[in-house]
Amino acid sequence: MVRVKKRASGEQVYYFQYWADLPGVEERRRRTEVVGVVGQITRSEAQRKTIDLIQKLEINSDDYLIPSSHTFADAVKHYRERFAPRMLRDSTYSTAEAHLKAHLEADWNIVPVGYITIDAVNEWAWKKRKEGLSWITVKNILRTMQRVLSAFSKDRKPPFSQAGLAIPERDRMQMRIETRKRVSFSWPQAKQIAEYVRTMDTLGAARREQYAALFLLAAASGLRCSELFALKVNDVDFQAQTIRVDESSDQRTKGKLGNPKNVAAYRTVLLADAEGREAMQVLRAFIAKQSDRNALVFRNKRGGPLRENCVLVQGLHPALKTLGFEKDGMHCFRRGCNRRWELASMNPAVLRQQMGHSSSTMTALYTGEVPLEQVRAEFSIRFGNKIDVLEIMETEAAA
Repeated sequence: MVRVKKRASGEQVYYFQYWADLPGVEERRRRTEVVGVVGQITRSEAQRKTIDLIQKLEINSDDYLIPSSHTFADAVKHYRERFAPRMLRDSTYSTAEAHLKAHLEADWNIVPVGYITIDAVNEWAWKKRKEGLSWITVKNILRTMQRVLSAFSKDRKPPFSQAGLAIPERDRMQMRIETRKRVSFSWPQAKQIAEYVRTMDTLGAARREQYAALFLLAAASGLRCSELFALKVNDVDFQAQTIRVDESSDQRTKGKLGNPKNVAAYRTVLLADAEGREAMQVLRAFIAKQSDRNALVFRNKRGGPLRENCVLVQGLHPALKTLGFEKDGMHCFRRGCNRRWELASMNPAVLRQQMGHSSSTMTALYTGEVPLEQVRAEFSIRFGNKIDVLEIMETEAAA
């Protein structure tokens, strides 16, 4: 087992050799490990060290697994040809393709699957951070990587967990702060936006009314824009004050209609509060002349689904700029609706169902930081009279 060889320097050393399976290599390779210098340790000591090293390497262990010779490129090929077409929605696959082409394939294609460890992933993540990507973007890309690798593995598990990402605590804190400060539009703001859109001379009369109704319904119902763009006339029940959600418009495939985002997204949304009733009145007037019950409520000139980018460029962003509101997308109406219902003390289970969220954690994320004016309004409602009395007492005491 233990042998002696002479180095180029003339020094003699004890060593042993073994065969190892290496990731990405079809044939086994012979490895050499030096265990000590002759004269500094005895042969018996060298043999004991050799046994210890073999145990640490787990070469003869029943649990030893031969590393895979497959590379990340093999996993991607399986993902594209077999897994994604069967298992993923078009929008999910489209997002994953963008991640693969822009970030993952160039860096990982030739890397053996066995070498994709959390340490290697952390090195890559820090490289991407230096290139200017945010941690949120990095984590989204890694979710795609995990899905590709888990689809390729026998146990359907990725070789690393995002819990092991070496994100500095200050960056984690900043991510949470940014999440809390995401833009949301309150109902009064949504009405301001709709009113301004109705006056925009850059839009035709029909488009002005369509966008105004769209923004008000988005703010009153909390529907995702993909759900709004798939909404059909027969999904709206004015007598029951409800909207049925059973389809979604995929913006990455030119508005193609398909299944909603998840199981929780299949729902019937009740619009029975004051904001909902007002939005439904506007919607009723907007579709009053529509005789085809299977037609889309919000549609382009050819009768197909609207494209979000057109809505933003033509209607929402110009309105936000003029009104002095922070520039953002359609999701701001959804966040504002979630916050309004939560501040109204809606039952959490009902709120989650209305929003189409799969978990209460997601619903909580939508609330974010409540603006100070809404905090003041809440205090005024709950303690208004008491606050006035206390202010008078404090003023008199100071005088």
